[in-house]
Amino acid sequence: MTDPRQTARAIDALRRGWPIRIGALALLPIETADPVRLDAFDPERQAPVLLSAGRAETLKLANQLEAAVPDAPVLVDRAPWIDFATATALADPQLDLATPLKGPFRAIAVTARDDAAAALRLARIAGMLPAFFVLEGGAAEVTLSSAEIDAHEDAVRLTIAARARLPVAHAEDAEIVAFRTPEGPGEHVALLIGTPQGEPPLVRLHSECLTGDALGSLKCDCGPQLDAALKAIAKSGWGILLYLRQEGRGIGLVNKLRAYALQDQGFDTVDANTRLGFAIDARDFGVAARMLDLLGQREIRLLTNNPGKVAGLEVRGITVTERVPHFLPTNPHNEHYLATKRDRTGHQL
Repeated sequence: MTDPRQTARAIDALRRGWPIRIGALALLPIETADPVRLDAFDPERQAPVLLSAGRAETLKLANQLEAAVPDAPVLVDRAPWIDFATATALADPQLDLATPLKGPFRAIAVTARDDAAAALRLARIAGMLPAFFVLEGGAAEVTLSSAEIDAHEDAVRLTIAARARLPVAHAEDAEIVAFRTPEGPGEHVALLIGTPQGEPPLVRLHSECLTGDALGSLKCDCGPQLDAALKAIAKSGWGILLYLRQEGRGIGLVNKLRAYALQDQGFDTVDANTRLGFAIDARDFGVAARMLDLLGQREIRLLTNNPGKVAGLEVRGITVTERVPHFLPTNPHNEHYLATKRDRTGHQL
């Protein structure tokens, strides 16, 4: 029997730099551990390094098939010169320009592939670099299964926690509804605007973006998109804004900032994500589908330029009767970002 609370405990352990176990593998997180903990975890200095294929490809350790799935697992043999500092440089592509890597490095066969892949998923959920020292056997603070990690992200567990009237700048007749899972630390919210009119509501899926929504970042178009969406929904007379806690296309705030740093080195948003070892888009639109289902809205008009959102909702039982374009002007800081979304991720700008 799975216990989704184990995933929350494992995330806490990872952020503290403690080893965990997933199935057959004991794992020490490179981002938050240190040399002393590594010596305690692996006194024989034999533990290989688990990376994602996206990161390994930049080190010339993954073949083209593996690199096509950037969050697939790759094991790096523990050569004598791979100490904690070297492993940190292996894990974090931000350090590539500042840290010339020794080598050669050698990829070895991944044992317990499903458990290794689950470890990389857990790192993403925790908002951490997907990189670990790995041992079969060994002590761990928390033990969990890949099924428990999957249950942690299961949108079916989402329920309505609270709702209240919330007048906002563009809609004084709005209501806010909060959703959460029993073990999840964050809440998703819906803003219901206007009055149902017997037709599908105009819906906007907006992924949380602290830098754009709250700080006015010019690197993306998230803040203006949010404002324009509220105006459009209010003008339509009836609609819903879903505010999804999926920062950085699902990789978390810290990893999004790491991707920003890579963009400053010349990589576009797609390559930055894959170099970090994450999927191009790690968001789960099943969360939005579950929220709409709980709100009793299974037919919608969707305000988006992203056909992937339409497909992600429809495969989960939400009928999109119309895709409504959402056009906004660019600025000198986000022109390349928006062009990348158009050219590499299929956005219809």
